[in-house]
Amino acid sequence: MRAVTLAAEDDFEGWRDAARALAQAHVAPPEVVWRVGEGGGDLFAAEAAPPPATAGFTLRVPKAFVELAQTVILHADPQRFSLLYTLLATDPHRIEDRADPLVRRLELMAKAVRRDIHKMRAFVRFRELVDEAGPRFIAWFEPEHHIVRANARFFVERFAAMRWSILTPEVSLHWDGNTLSEGPAAARGDAPADDPVEAVWKTYYASIFNPARLKTGAMLKEMPRKYWKNMPETALVKELVAGARARETAMVETARSAVGGNVEGAWEALRDEAAACTRCPLYKPATQTVFGEGPLDADMMLVGEQPGDQEDLAGRAFVGPAGQMLDRALGEAGIDRARVYVTNAVKHFKFEPRGKRRIHAKPDAGEITACRWWYEQELSLVRPKLVVALGATAARQITGKAATISRLRGQKLALPEGGSGWVTVHPSYLLRLPDADAAAQAYQDFVADLRGAWALLG
Repeated sequence: MRAVTLAAEDDFEGWRDAARALAQAHVAPPEVVWRVGEGGGDLFAAEAAPPPATAGFTLRVPKAFVELAQTVILHADPQRFSLLYTLLATDPHRIEDRADPLVRRLELMAKAVRRDIHKMRAFVRFRELVDEAGPRFIAWFEPEHHIVRANARFFVERFAAMRWSILTPEVSLHWDGNTLSEGPAAARGDAPADDPVEAVWKTYYASIFNPARLKTGAMLKEMPRKYWKNMPETALVKELVAGARARETAMVETARSAVGGNVEGAWEALRDEAAACTRCPLYKPATQTVFGEGPLDADMMLVGEQPGDQEDLAGRAFVGPAGQMLDRALGEAGIDRARVYVTNAVKHFKFEPRGKRRIHAKPDAGEITACRWWYEQELSLVRPKLVVALGATAARQITGKAATISRLRGQKLALPEGGSGWVTVHPSYLLRLPDADAAAQAYQDFVADLRGAWALLG
């Protein structure tokens, strides 16, 4: 049994030199014990000089293996040294096989390290102190892995002009404007709790907080609660998150009251707020938010799937080929489109670019859920007696769960928010039918569905 003692938890060079010598001597991975510093390790493992290399043997490793090892060494798992050596000693070229269990495990470890590096860069908060040399900025951070030294260059380059210290439970970094030095482990109490600037920052953060852009799940994924205690603005997050829905509702109600009970002002405020929505990634490639339109006292609300290419450009719902098909069917069903409110389950156009064309792509469950807030607010303003879902996506939005057209079509449904629902196909479905006879019959069935919905209103 051979023991290798490394100088520090992140001692890549020490691991590399020892691992190379061991692999060249064909020492099997189970015969090596890796330890850090003077303590720990196997009491029965003898510290030994690197074994001599096998004559004529040259160890060659892919560049990708070296890069992976440099990152994995920073992980907190004590098995990382032996896992890396196992891959090196058996076949380092296995790194190209992403399905290999060992390679997969190491890649997940590297991913966790990269994430921790990003968290440190994002969530370190400096607080100002004044000593005999002038202002000095102190930060406290608790990394999950051994990333502090690896991250030092980023902070030196980012804050080169100021004197700072980053204190952690493992090691401390100190920059005096010219030289970076290391210090011993620190405790949370060694860093200041606050400084005068934080009150200004908290006021600014609270003022720019937009409840319409709140995505709590995504926020917690990117900014876990463990970092909150070290960031001044996060002291406000719990209160702001708890009040987000109340603030949006209050916005609607305030606008409703401001116009003496006329919902037009409330609807305009809601539409303007939706124009800045970033609840899901669809806002990035889309031209604009396409909000609903129609009389705000309509008895019937039509809900489609999402804007199409022409709707995305025009900023209005149902103005493309499917909209023309809908207008025709409404006319034959005896329904004046001007008397119904039309909107979509998803307010941004989802598409796949193909050359100069933008091809429709179906919204997923997360995107539908992200837009549910806007649908609910439209519903609360218009207060229709009947909501007609055009297609499965719209049916999912109005019922709050996955739905199939064949199971729900032609039935009067009780909706979660109150009122009644009705499900039929989306007019774009009729445009995709290749057989003329089948398309003609499907169109007549669609008209009959609309007529049946209108009849429910008496």
